[in-house]
Amino acid sequence: MAIIVTGASGLLGTALVEALRAEGREVVRLVRRPPRAPDEAFWQPAEKVIDQAVFQGAEAVVHLAGASIGDKRWNAAYKRELVDSRVESTRVLVEALRGVPDPPGVLLSASGVDFYGDTGDRVIDESQGKGTGFLADMCELWEGEARRAGEAGIRTVQARTGL
Repeated sequence: MAIIVTGASGLLGTALVEALRAEGREVVRLVRRPPRAPDEAFWQPAEKVIDQAVFQGAEAVVHLAGASIGDKRWNAAYKRELVDSRVESTRVLVEALRGVPDPPGVLLSASGVDFYGDTGDRVIDESQGKGTGFLADMCELWEGEARRAGEAGIRTVQARTGL
C-alpha cells in the first residue's frame, strides 16, 4: 500500500521520501506540474484539481505542502500566500480524501510549533493552548482543516515541527 506525500520536494518531504524508500515502502508524490515519473501524481490545490483515485487503498497521506516560511519578506501578500498554501491545500486534500470509498487510514498533516506562540524559555507540551500572533492563528486554521478528515473516519495526526 502506498504512502502519498505532498510537499515531497521540500526539506522535510525529500528526507521523508528517501527514508520511506530505504525501508522498501511505496511512495507516491503529489506534484503541481505534469508528472515526469511513475511515482508522481498531479494536483493543483490552488485550482482545486486532484485525482482522488491516487488515494484509493493507500496506507497513509503525509501532507507537508506549503509556501516556504523563510523565502520572502512577510508583507501582507506573502502572509496571505503562507496561509492559503496551507489552509486551502489542506481543504482540497481533505475533500478528496472524504470522497474516496476506501480512504487511507491516516492523514499526517504538517503544522508548526508556532501554534503555541512565543513561549520564551518555557518548556511546553501538547496540553499548552494556542498562542497568539500570525503564525499561531495560521496553524489553528491549518489544523482545523486537517481535522475534518476525522469526520470521514480517517485518523488525523498534526506534526507540529519547528526549525
